[in-house]
Amino acid sequence: MEKIRIDSLGEWKRTHDCGSLKTEDVGSEAILMGWVNSRRDLGNLIFIDLRDKEGITQVVFDPQIDKESHERAHVLRNEWVLGVKGIIARRLEGQENPNLSTGAIELRADGLKILNLTETPPFQVDGAVDASETLRLKYRYLELRRPQIFGVMRKRHEIASAVRQYLNKEGFIEVETPFLTKSTPEGARDYLVPSRVNRGLFMPCPSLPSFSNNFS
Repeated sequence: MEKIRIDSLGEWKRTHDCGSLKTEDVGSEAILMGWVNSRRDLGNLIFIDLRDKEGITQVVFDPQIDKESHERAHVLRNEWVLGVKGIIARRLEGQENPNLSTGAIELRADGLKILNLTETPPFQVDGAVDASETLRLKYRYLELRRPQIFGVMRKRHEIASAVRQYLNKEGFIEVETPFLTKSTPEGARDYLVPSRVNRGLFMPCPSLPSFSNNFS
């Protein structure tokens, strides 16, 4: 396969996330950045669903709008990282997607920057996953992109943020207690062992039950 050119952002700056564009934005220019969630090549037109943490926006590459972007879009694959620039347009009647917050519009691209490539993912990030738990843990960074998993992380953040905001409003001060060494969940005893070659320094040795006889 022909070597793919990786682009720099240059002066591009994201103007919107992939979940915020609505019909009120029709006619305006936008710059989006995210992962390729899916791709449909109809020859004359190429459609991709661009995904970030806020949602998905459909992007259309049309040679009559920008020939260079259309030619480069033929090689795009899932989970590639892109920047796209173009004009927001209303989708054709009957082609709206009510399941998306951006389902009434699309971005008609007149600029494309390929920011990073990826090999074929070992499992699908969006939708149902039939991969084993072992495989999903091996590729944890992909697992964390899945909407279901990310939604749990976001909810945890929102709860922790709400608690902190309430306590701050009530005049509490958050003070973190320093740790000499972070405890591990395995249940074994933790030890701080003095270093022989670095005077005055210690190294943590967690989860080593065999040390119990030597240090008791």
